[in-house]
Amino acid sequence: MFKPSTLVRLAAVGVAVTAMAACTPRPATDTGAGNNVPPPTGPQYPPVNNGGVDGGNIGGAAAPGSEQDFVVNVGDRIYFDLDSYSVRSEAFPRLDAQVAWLQRYPNVTIRIEGNADERGTREYNLALGARRAESVRAYLIQRGISAARIDTISYGKERPIAAGSNEDSWARNRNAHTAIVSGAVR
Repeated sequence: MFKPSTLVRLAAVGVAVTAMAACTPRPATDTGAGNNVPPPTGPQYPPVNNGGVDGGNIGGAAAPGSEQDFVVNVGDRIYFDLDSYSVRSEAFPRLDAQVAWLQRYPNVTIRIEGNADERGTREYNLALGARRAESVRAYLIQRGISAARIDTISYGKERPIAAGSNEDSWARNRNAHTAIVSGAVR
């Protein structure tokens, strides 16, 4: 019936339409109790200071304006509830610290990487990761960071940070990671 090239084109169009639909914002909904998993803690997730929110002290051993400064003194990752792309209130201080740091270093460009846990299909998790990345991007833009400085990408469930098939691992893998692309001090 159809030539193989026609099927490939139809499949490509279907993937593009699905990706665009996945990025369409929808209002946040409260999914009820049980989904409020706190950010992961433990020795593999050392605490970071709050980016100077309590006194403007961004310091430490990292060179000011470096990628290490951003990771260690501000924090480069926030976490999401199950099947959600709404930024949790406990992520606001970290994102506000990212805004302050990015305002301090206006030549830095970033990429927000949306991630999901292993549950669900590849397509669903790619779409969810894209929504998570876009939620963080929108937050940063609303607080004054130029949209031209922020790219987004979804890795879905392809780049887990925690191995395992349990709630602790899944909670860690439901995240958005802010990566420095260019402009940081070396």
